Amino acid sequence: MQINKVEICGVNTSELPVLKNAQMMDLLVKIKAGDEEARQQFVRGNLRLVLSIIQKFNNRGENIDDLFQIGCIGLIKAIDNFDLSQNVRFSTYAVPMIIGEIRRYLRDNNPIRVSRSLKDIAYKALQVREKLIRSNSKEPTVSEIAKELELDVESVVMALDAIQDPISLFDPVYQDNGDAIFVMDQVQDKKDTDEHWLQEIALKEAIKKLNNREKLVLDLRFYKGRTQIEVADEIGISQAQVSRIEKNALKNMRKYI
Repeated sequence: MQINKVEICGVNTSELPVLKNAQMMDLLVKIKAGDEEARQQFVRGNLRLVLSIIQKFNNRGENIDDLFQIGCIGLIKAIDNFDLSQNVRFSTYAVPMIIGEIRRYLRDNNPIRVSRSLKDIAYKALQVREKLIRSNSKEPTVSEIAKELELDVESVVMALDAIQDPISLFDPVYQDNGDAIFVMDQVQDKKDTDEHWLQEIALKEAIKKLNNREKLVLDLRFYKGRTQIEVADEIGISQAQVSRIEKNALKNMRKYI
C-alpha cells in the first residue's frame, strides 16, 4: 500500500479540511434534519479520520484506493447511526465502525497471499509451540515462542495470522477445566501504539453494548482473573450460567470489534 500517496480515489488528501468538534455537532444536527449539503461537508471533513485508520492496515498489501472506499462506507454508516443524544464524540463512535467495515472486507472479499518467508516463520512457530507444550505442560505465550525463534513478537504474530483465517481476540484457544483460554490471554501488545489505541476504542464501544450482568462477568473473568467457578460463587449463580453469560457477551462484542 502506498501510504504516502497524495491523491486517493480522486481526492487530494493534502487539502482535506479538519472540522472542530463544535462544527461537527452543528453539521450533525443539520444532517439529521435532512440537509444533504451538510452531509457532504461532514463526510469531507472526516476523510482524514478514514485515511489515518487505513494506514493501520498497510502490511496487508491491499490497494489503498479500495480500502479508502471501504473506510468511507464505514464512515457513512457511522453518520447514519450516530445518536446525538449520547454524550460521545463522533470520532469515538466512528472509529470502530470504520475498522469493522475494513476487517469485514478483508475477511470476506480478499484471499490471503502468503509469502514463503512468512510461511516458514509460521510453521516454525507452530513446531516451537508444540515443543513448549510438551516440555511445560501448558500453552506458551507468543512472547515465549518468539524468544525461542529469536524473532520479535510482531513477526511471529503476523506470520501466524497470515496462514489462517482471521481470528478474534475472543476466540478460545483451548479449554482448561471448563474455563476457556482466549487469544487475548496469549498476546501481549505494546500499549503505546496507534493500533492498540484504535483497538482500545473499539473494545470500549463494544463493552458499552452489554448489559450490567455481562459487564460484571467479563470484568471478573478478564480484568480480575477469576475462573468461571469463582465468578459463580461470587455473584451467586451456577458455573453453567456464568459460561452462558460469558459466551453471549463475547458473541455480541464480536459484532463491534
